[in-house]
Amino acid sequence: MTTRNAYPRPELVRENWLNLCGEWEFEFDFGCSGRARGVQKKEKLERTIQVPFCPESKLSGIEYTDFINACWYRKTVNLVPKAGERTLINFEAAYYQTEVYVNGTFIGRHKGGYTPFSFDITDALTAGDNSIAVCCEGDARDMTQPSGKQCERYHSYGCMYTRSTGIYAPVWIETVPALYVKSVKLDPDTDNSRLFCELALSCQGEKSVTLTATLDGKTVGKSTVKTTAKIVKTTVELDTLSLWSIETPTLYDLIIEVANADSIDRVVSYFGMRTIEMDDKCLRINGKRVFQRLVLDQGYYPEGIYTAPTDDAFAKDIVLSQRIGFNGARLHERVFERRFLYEADKRGYIVWGEYPNWGFDYANPANTHIYLHEWMEAMTRDYNHPALIGWCPFNETWDIKGKQQSDDMLRIIYEQTKYFDPVRPCIDTSGNYHVVTDIYDIHDYNQSPEAFQRRYSAMTETEVFENYGRRQRYGGQPYFISEYGGIKWAKELENDREQSWGYGDAPKSIDEYVERFVGLTSVLMDTEKICGLCYTQLYDVEQEQNGVYYYDRTPKFTEETMDKLAAVLKRPAAIEKK
Repeated sequence: MTTRNAYPRPELVRENWLNLCGEWEFEFDFGCSGRARGVQKKEKLERTIQVPFCPESKLSGIEYTDFINACWYRKTVNLVPKAGERTLINFEAAYYQTEVYVNGTFIGRHKGGYTPFSFDITDALTAGDNSIAVCCEGDARDMTQPSGKQCERYHSYGCMYTRSTGIYAPVWIETVPALYVKSVKLDPDTDNSRLFCELALSCQGEKSVTLTATLDGKTVGKSTVKTTAKIVKTTVELDTLSLWSIETPTLYDLIIEVANADSIDRVVSYFGMRTIEMDDKCLRINGKRVFQRLVLDQGYYPEGIYTAPTDDAFAKDIVLSQRIGFNGARLHERVFERRFLYEADKRGYIVWGEYPNWGFDYANPANTHIYLHEWMEAMTRDYNHPALIGWCPFNETWDIKGKQQSDDMLRIIYEQTKYFDPVRPCIDTSGNYHVVTDIYDIHDYNQSPEAFQRRYSAMTETEVFENYGRRQRYGGQPYFISEYGGIKWAKELENDREQSWGYGDAPKSIDEYVERFVGLTSVLMDTEKICGLCYTQLYDVEQEQNGVYYYDRTPKFTEETMDKLAAVLKRPAAIEKK
C-alpha cells in the first residue's frame, strides 16, 4: 500500500485524478533488449515493485544496488474514456530516458532524469482494463546524462551515493476536457498590487479565461478575458496586498477556469507577492536585506534514496532545518519534488534551484544543448515558487580527465537563465570556476575559526579571499560562502568515526564541535562583506557523516547543544544591520 497519496503538483491542482503509486509489475532489462523481445506487450512481468521508489531502494521491495541499464514497469488500470475528454499520464521524474506504451502502442519518449513529463494516452485506451508499460534506460557512467551524486562506482564513496534508476517520483493520471490548462507562469507586481499571468492552453478556438485570487477565503481580485489563442496573457488586480516574506509567508489562492461552449477546466493554484533583488552587497526581499543562513540539503532518504518515504517528510526536513536557525537551503545536485518547494513556500524557507551537473561532461561544448534543454525544463517547472530566490545550474566544475570546463557552455547557460528569468540572481557555477555570475561564491572547508578570521576580516571592496585566483576573478559582486563546515561527527556507539567521511579532522568532543561550528559561523555572520553562508550539511548521507542530524533525521546532540548551534545563526548578521 503506497505511502505517497498527496497530489504531486501543488501549483496546478485538479480534483479528477488517479494516483498510480503503489504496486506495479517490474522486470530488469540489463541488455536493453526489451523492445526487441516485446516486453511492452507482455501480459505479466517477472516481479513486482512499489512505485515511486527506485529498484535500488529498500522501500521498492527489490533493493538491487548494482548497475541497471534498463528496466520495465507494467500496470493494469481500469479506465472508461468519455467523449470530449482527454486522459493524461503524468510522471514527476524518472531516470533517464523513459518510454511509455499503452496496450502495446508506443505513446511517447522523454529524456532527462529530473523533470516532470506528461503524455496524452486517450487514443490508445479502451473501455475497461488498460495495460500501461514503461521502459526506463539510464547509466550514471554515461557522461552525456547529468546524474548528480549518483555513484559511478559499484560502492558509494566520499560524497557519491547509491544510484536511483527508473521511476523514483509519483505517477498519476488525470482526466481533462479537450480544452485545458497546460501551464501557468506568474509574476507578482507588488508596487502596483497586481499579478501578471501567462497561461498555455491545449487548443485554439473561442473561450473565456477567468482567474480569481483569494486570501483567507475572501476574493481579492478577479479577471476574465475572451480569447482564441493558445497563449493567454492577463493581469489580476488585487484589492488587498499582503507580502510574502521569510517572517510572514503569505500565500494567495488562485482559481483558474477556462471555458468554451462545450466544457470547463478548473484548476487551483497559488502565488506569493514579493520582490527579489540584489544590491551591491546583499539579497533583498521586499526591499529588506536578508542574510542567507542556508544549509546544504541533498534530498536523500535512508530507505527511499531519491524518494521521500511519506508526503510529510518534506515539511519535517524544513522544520529540522529551521530548528537550527537556517532560513533556507541549497537544494543540492538534483531537482527536488514540487511538494518540497510547496512546503518551502508555506513556511518562508528560501531555496536555490540547482541541477545535477556532476556525472556530465561540461568540458565538451557539443553537450551544451543536452544540458540547456534539461535545465530549461527545471526552471520552467519551478518558476512560480516565491521561496525560490536564485538559480545555480552548475556546482564545482572540476576538470574532467584533464580537460577544463567549457566556459562557453557556462556562459550560454547563464545567459539563457537570465533571458528566461531576469529577476532572480544566477550563480554560473557554485564554488569554481566562475565565468559570469551575479553573486561571487566560494567553498571553504577550512576547519579553523582562527584561519577564517584571518581570511575574511582582511577583505576589502576589491580584494576578497579566493581559492582559485588563477582560474577565476572577483568582479565586485556580492560575496557568498556557499559551502563551509562539513564537520564530521559519526555515531560513537558504532565505532565508525574513523571510517566515516567528512571534512578535516573530526572534533574530539561535543564541546569542540560546538566551538568549531559557532566559531566558523560567527566569522561569516560578522563580516560585512559576506551576504550569506551555506553549512554542509543538514543530515548525514550514507558514508558522508557531517550532518547536524543523522541520516534517519534523529538529532546528533541534546536540545541544549542544538540551542547553542541555533543561537549563533538566529542573531542579526553584520550586513543586515546596514
